[in-house]
Amino acid sequence: MLKIWGRSNSINVQKVMWLVTELQLPHTRTDAGLQFGTVNEEWYRAMNPNGRVPTIDDEGFILWESNAVVRYIAGKHAAGSWWPQDMQVRADADRWMDWCTTTIAPVMTPLFWGLIRTPVEKRDPVALEAHRKEMDRLAGVLDARLADGRAWLCGDTPTMGDIPIGCFVYRWYGLPIERAEWPHLRDWYERLAARPAFREHVMLPLT
Repeated sequence: MLKIWGRSNSINVQKVMWLVTELQLPHTRTDAGLQFGTVNEEWYRAMNPNGRVPTIDDEGFILWESNAVVRYIAGKHAAGSWWPQDMQVRADADRWMDWCTTTIAPVMTPLFWGLIRTPVEKRDPVALEAHRKEMDRLAGVLDARLADGRAWLCGDTPTMGDIPIGCFVYRWYGLPIERAEWPHLRDWYERLAARPAFREHVMLPLT
């Protein structure tokens, strides 16, 4: 059985749990990280030397890095759907996953931590405002991508490319900030929010 380590409020764990639930895969999840500890235990570091979450054990195959885990699970269990078989569509999905890591995460992570996990008196309002503006610009990039009538980032059906960005966009909509109204992005987000697995594992209180 697939074993997953990671706390439920980790965005990287949420990516994996969302997909696992979409695919109805038998699994266990063990809380790890932050208040749950575990990640600095010797046995855990032997699996994941970074001491981060998630880490999975799939019948003896150990894997970490959330996007790699999503790709692995999608490729093994959802070829032709979440893991596109068409090479160009798959490359497109890979592109959006990588763009999320290189471009969205460096903006959204400090914005989220600054507003949700940092006491008010320790916040940097100048930095937060800069991140807010940049994330609004990036939301415009996504809106433009979806403006041609496509339902999902890579076509008419959801793929692994929607997963990391979907998790960050949920957090973005949940933050107490001003944002432009991007109609195509909002429609995409509402399609995500209609999925039971997304609601169960991603649409959690921001903590």
